[in-house]
Amino acid sequence: MSAHTTTPPSSARHTPRLRPGSRITFSRVLRSEWIKVTTVRSTVILIISTVLVMVGLAALAAWSFTMMTELPADAQVPTEGPGSPAYEALTTSSSGLVFGQLLIASLAVVLVASEWATGMIRSTMVAVPGRTPALLAKTAVVAAVAFLVGLLSALVSYLIAQPILGSQDLDFALTQDGVLAGIINTGTFLALVAVISMSLGILLRNTAGGVVTAVGIFFVLPVIMQLLSGLADWVPDAARFLPGEAGNQMVAVTAAEDALTQLQGGLVMGAWALAFLAAALIVTRKRDV
Repeated sequence: MSAHTTTPPSSARHTPRLRPGSRITFSRVLRSEWIKVTTVRSTVILIISTVLVMVGLAALAAWSFTMMTELPADAQVPTEGPGSPAYEALTTSSSGLVFGQLLIASLAVVLVASEWATGMIRSTMVAVPGRTPALLAKTAVVAAVAFLVGLLSALVSYLIAQPILGSQDLDFALTQDGVLAGIINTGTFLALVAVISMSLGILLRNTAGGVVTAVGIFFVLPVIMQLLSGLADWVPDAARFLPGEAGNQMVAVTAAEDALTQLQGGLVMGAWALAFLAAALIVTRKRDV
């Protein structure tokens, strides 16, 4: 009589057993990315700094608009329309957007490029082998944070600026045409800036290169197009569709005749963000991590 033993198939021996409820879902990936972003002290400090800078610049802008009303008559400041204190005061809520987009772009690039620099991206991709859900979750979390930062900054800027503007009767209601939309679109613009910048970080996998490229797209490229505007008629028309220019029209309370409207600016900016994100996802699925 001999003992009989049964050897289990090798596939059964090595197949990990998932506990009930431990399946990888997009909501869990999203939660893990949220924890990554919100538990890093430097990220929290940068977010708070962005809000403070945007609100502070808005207060300074409001004060400068009140000073315009006290300029002598020979200063030739318009009393109404573009260039007048009352017209320019409508832009107060988004006065800090230039520095806000710079800080948000840097934050978005750093959050994703640093994972490649430290090698932590390998752990992320082992946990989420599909790659696409991990990158979409990162993008969604950073875009949501950027939207809240922009919305909060613009709203607080409006509330702080009104008493300052009111000293010269330049204050305006939140219900005035385009004002509330401009405040909401400040958050939307920063969210789209975050998507583009994060996509650049994924494509380049380099923090310095990503930040420099983002600065070039949002700040340097419009200046170059402006310098070249006298060379051909199509240059100014093309410049309106740059990400930075389209984004500025998103937050504009009033639009010039030949400029994009808030909706058109949002659609153009959204198209840019979608194109960059699609390129980042395609490249990431084809490259090794």
